[in-house]
Amino acid sequence: MSNLEVYLAQQPVRNGNRTRREVAYERLKDALQHAGLEPGAPLSELQISKLLGISRTPVREALQQLAQEGLVQVIPGRAVTVAARSIKDVMDVIHLRWLLEPELARLAAESATQSQCETLLEAIDRMEKAVEADDYPAWSKADAVFHQVIHAACPNNLLGETVIQLRNRVHYLANTDARHNPARLAACTAEHRLIAEAIARHDAKEAEQAMRDHIIKLRDSMVSKLSYG
Repeated sequence: MSNLEVYLAQQPVRNGNRTRREVAYERLKDALQHAGLEPGAPLSELQISKLLGISRTPVREALQQLAQEGLVQVIPGRAVTVAARSIKDVMDVIHLRWLLEPELARLAAESATQSQCETLLEAIDRMEKAVEADDYPAWSKADAVFHQVIHAACPNNLLGETVIQLRNRVHYLANTDARHNPARLAACTAEHRLIAEAIARHDAKEAEQAMRDHIIKLRDSMVSKLSYG
């Protein structure tokens, strides 16, 4: 079985009040971010439809939305694949993150509620436990919560959405080194803690600087990986 089949089989679909398209979108996005799918891997509408137990139309609509967010690539008349990025694509995204994400952290530090701060610190605790347990999927999910909380805390919703979409575009490559490098994963987690604690203290200047430092270290790690493989 492929990683996608294994992951979706382990994650039962609960419809609730969501539409089938929303279910397909949420399940596929979760798999794309946490199942370790390789860039360029094909995604079959028919296979996904069978795995989720829903028709192909909502699956197709979900894939189209994910393509707009940069998580998948649609080759008209040919295939849908997990997004694959060139070195220039990756470095362009990291440059934009370096420009935008420190401001996101600064605004979040000024506006975060007590509940958001607690959730942010809880996410860091889960990341640290995942590092100790060598459980990358758990780390990745906690990392997603971390960034979602900062997005939610930022009063500029467009800025938050833009940063999330930028992260989506290079999510696999940005985390591949950490996935296979325990030292980098631990260091990345420590960088996240500095950001979270600054936001929890409502120290906007320190949150901005901690985020900038994190993006610089991410950039350096990616340059090393993309240069030497």
